[in-house]
Amino acid sequence: MTGVVHELEPDAVDALAAAAGTLLEEGATPRALDSLVEAVAAAAQAELVIARVAHSAAGALLARAVTSSSPALAAELQGTPLPASAVPASEVELALDDLPDGLRRAAERAGAAVVRVYPVMLGGRPAATLELYRTGGGLSAREALLGRLAAAHLGVAARFDGESVGNGSREPGASSLELFGEALAAGADETATAEHVVRLAAEATGAAAAALWRIETDAPPTFLASYGTSSPATSGESVEQALAALKERPRGVVATPAGNGNSQRTATLALGEPPVGALQLSFEDGGPTEEELQLLSPFAARAALALRRSHRVELITRALQRSQTVIGVVSQAIAQLSLAHTLETAVERIAELTGSGHVGIYLREADQLTTAASRGLEEDADLAERLLELALGPFRGRGYVFIEDMRRDERLRGLEASWEKNGIRRALFIPLIVHDEVIGALGVFKSRPRPYREGEEGLLIALSSQLAVAVQNARLHERAKELGERLERTLESERRAARQLRGLYEISHSFAESLSLQATLDAVARSMVELFHLDAAAIRMPDERGEILQLRALHVSDQKLADTAPKLLGRPQPMTAPTAQRLLRTGRPVLLGPGMVSGTDAHRFLEPFLAQGSTAAVLPLATPGETLGTLTILSLDPSRPIDRDTLDTAMTVSAQAALAIDNARLYQQQKDFSETMQHSLLPRELPAVPGLEVGHVYESSARVDVGGDVYDFLTLEDGRLAIILGDVTGKGIQAAADMAMAKFSFRALARMHPEPGDFLSKANDVIVDEIAVGKFITMLYVLLDPKAATVSCGSAGHPPARIVPREGPVVPLEASGLALGIEPGQEYAAAVATLAQGSAVVLYTDGVVESRRDGELYGEERLDDLLSRRRDLGAQELAEAIVADCRSFAGGELGDDCAIVCLRLASAG
Repeated sequence: MTGVVHELEPDAVDALAAAAGTLLEEGATPRALDSLVEAVAAAAQAELVIARVAHSAAGALLARAVTSSSPALAAELQGTPLPASAVPASEVELALDDLPDGLRRAAERAGAAVVRVYPVMLGGRPAATLELYRTGGGLSAREALLGRLAAAHLGVAARFDGESVGNGSREPGASSLELFGEALAAGADETATAEHVVRLAAEATGAAAAALWRIETDAPPTFLASYGTSSPATSGESVEQALAALKERPRGVVATPAGNGNSQRTATLALGEPPVGALQLSFEDGGPTEEELQLLSPFAARAALALRRSHRVELITRALQRSQTVIGVVSQAIAQLSLAHTLETAVERIAELTGSGHVGIYLREADQLTTAASRGLEEDADLAERLLELALGPFRGRGYVFIEDMRRDERLRGLEASWEKNGIRRALFIPLIVHDEVIGALGVFKSRPRPYREGEEGLLIALSSQLAVAVQNARLHERAKELGERLERTLESERRAARQLRGLYEISHSFAESLSLQATLDAVARSMVELFHLDAAAIRMPDERGEILQLRALHVSDQKLADTAPKLLGRPQPMTAPTAQRLLRTGRPVLLGPGMVSGTDAHRFLEPFLAQGSTAAVLPLATPGETLGTLTILSLDPSRPIDRDTLDTAMTVSAQAALAIDNARLYQQQKDFSETMQHSLLPRELPAVPGLEVGHVYESSARVDVGGDVYDFLTLEDGRLAIILGDVTGKGIQAAADMAMAKFSFRALARMHPEPGDFLSKANDVIVDEIAVGKFITMLYVLLDPKAATVSCGSAGHPPARIVPREGPVVPLEASGLALGIEPGQEYAAAVATLAQGSAVVLYTDGVVESRRDGELYGEERLDDLLSRRRDLGAQELAEAIVADCRSFAGGELGDDCAIVCLRLASAG
């Protein structure tokens, strides 16, 4: 190795001498600084060399020249700041673990093991630094000497450069562009980011106009924004110029004269590597030289980063909006149970989602397809019929039909007047199917032809399946309303019937408002007994395999029958039993008499009572499209028999009851959907961290809406475990979107900013820009090191974590800070504690301590008492014990969602 240094030294000294001459001649220009870092990198065999110069406005030293074996890394580090406080007072060589944060991040990106830093001090303050990053061992004496020589040259240039700044002779656009680039890198939505890029670039360089395009590998350039009084054209020649320039010099700046005696000059700058954008600047009277345009390099790197971030945010936002659309349509349909409202809402939301002015929903009535709701369409029923035939014919397996150009599609011949009158050329048509029955179709039309794109039907297919269920239930509800109105008219003519049917009407509404399926079944059985003065009523429904009818609800008029009734009416009924077969085949009630039931029929135990004059009947609980179960009614008193008139009236009630049961099932599906969505945002598996036991529990409340509790784990590269646990304000779809934002922020930021205070500060800046006004997120961020047995915690307005030692009192891990999303620029202090072996750390949401019983809160004292008594439990058992105690305190049902995370260090030995 020593011999290699001796051979390289003459060339290295020559290169350094040439770089020094350039510095003396030009000052600290980009070209001169690039020559210096390239020369010292070759001389010291360093994989990465950075030259930084003090920047008074930024209060730090900015990377003005970077050379690396990776051009992408060099572009990324160009313009990055190093706080003046992090600059060592004298030349020093440090290992990776001893570096300050600003230098460590660069070393980690370069894979360097050691870094030698040469500070340049002027007037007792750092004016510049020269940083040499090596993946191997430290520098030899000769290599260190050459680095020292280069640093001296850099110091001379920095002094001259500082004097020129004092005289006002430095390029005015350089520092402003660096600062603008830093601001852009913070990110915004794509349109705002693009507008900032063109405006800042034009103002800083003096360009008369600027234009920006997004560059994608599989698509033509997309125009994003322009600026200036003579903005370049947004298509055609300007786009071709951008592409040609990027092909010729992908990482550089290309300046093109206008020609024909015109003094205008256009410069094209690639943003990023590989390019994500192309920036074109137009200058009057020639503009700056190409060398001066190189000052845009740091700005280009930051602008590319900002474009990538904003584009990623846009994609995430679009996905969330699509999920919200599906859930919103279904939720509104369930809430309203109005066919007209369901259809109008669906058309409006689908039009917004697809950006189409031509949307139609069609329903089948008497084997004919009619337009039920539409936007931008008229008299298109014939076209819809043809499209549905295609979707149910050759394309039935796909579930949809896509027409890329109606004008050229032979299958639509003869329907030209329909699509020409509506101004449509392209169609995506999806049948609406419920229980294998086609009830209608959904059509989305566009005015321009275009080939099919893979996956573009996915969201609409998911929406159509939910829409079909919502439409079918809205239809059933409207039919039920019609039946209620018919019954009300009958009340006017028959006094006795009036009393009964008025009761039926009120009962049907109370059924429809019931939230629990079991509560609805119990209400049906109870109402039948009370309304018809029966002794007992039992409801059976099919089991999961559809082989038997199981007892789901039973009500008796007299508690003396409470022990006997289950033996008479509670036996499972085989679906093959004659009574069940007859009921399912005809859909009509069966009036039981002596000798009618035997064998395996569950009603055979009623035979002795029927022989003594008691009466019983079995009624179907059915909607127009499905039999949900059976209702058995029993009158033991021969003087109060169940006759045909009673059966007819009971059938009316059972129809209303079936609607209520179906509504309760739909509610249960919605609740399951909400819980599934909630759980999809929670961790799918526990982290495996040696020396650490992890337990977690999430319990939702009785509400349908998606809750706002969220937690997640992330194992860092150094073996520490990062945990967040938070609570989003509000419920429902917006809360789910905010939960997703909190989780994705954690995943995106925790690796780059693992320390609690730094993470919460960065997460707050992201959430402030994204969360709705008046909303916020409370959060705990915990960083646990099982090897060092330490825990650090930052809090953003969240209840404090509890430390549970093997012995001694439970203590809170106190940390404080403002909730996320309220005010930008917040700082968060971290609380740090050392853990004894076997100690546990417990994180929880406010649903735990705010559980209520008769106005009394569960509270922190009761929680600490439980933790103290159950401290010997494992992590998972301890988490479950907390939830069980809260539920018991609240009387069996939680009033709010509860999320708990328990972390226990392994005991010694």
